[in-house]
Amino acid sequence: MRVGLDRTIENVTRATVRPACDVIARAFADDPVLRWVQPRRIRGADTLVFRGMYAAMHGAPGTAHILRDGGSAVGAAFWDPPGFEPPPVSQLLALPVLAAGVRLGSVRGVRLLAKLMEVRPTEPHWYLATLGATTPGRGIGSALLRHGLDRVDGPAYLESSNPRNVPLYQRFGFEVVREITVAGSPTLHAMYRR
Repeated sequence: MRVGLDRTIENVTRATVRPACDVIARAFADDPVLRWVQPRRIRGADTLVFRGMYAAMHGAPGTAHILRDGGSAVGAAFWDPPGFEPPPVSQLLALPVLAAGVRLGSVRGVRLLAKLMEVRPTEPHWYLATLGATTPGRGIGSALLRHGLDRVDGPAYLESSNPRNVPLYQRFGFEVVREITVAGSPTLHAMYRR
């Protein structure tokens, strides 16, 4: 789908999972929560984290999007439809990739994930797992968010790991419903859109 002069949004495929995760890793390089889980910056580790998370927890067909500007990947978003669970074999195969990416932060990551799962809404909803742009302030996140929300049927939920992004989500109708912390972690903002 064309969203600007040189911008297009397409579904993530097997061929574009890696560039989508590279984009997300660059976008989250200074993310407070990611840096709390994995304080040491290890070349390629963040991309492995997002590839592992995508394979273990996301990947419903047609719900992940990559935005290209002039052919270069500059943004990506991963959505999960209501009730989505990847096949168990995908979850199992993703564990080594995820473990290689997280390394020292695995205990923190597991605790945080458990807390996030505990507070997630129980009614059916679309889940925005991640949204990122390589260059903030260029409308990339807004374009991806609009694209995703145009396909959502029903409520949507997300956890914003960076307080800078809360106003973006609020412009699209999300409201902060809870603040989440675990054992000294930075605050995540749970946000819901009816």
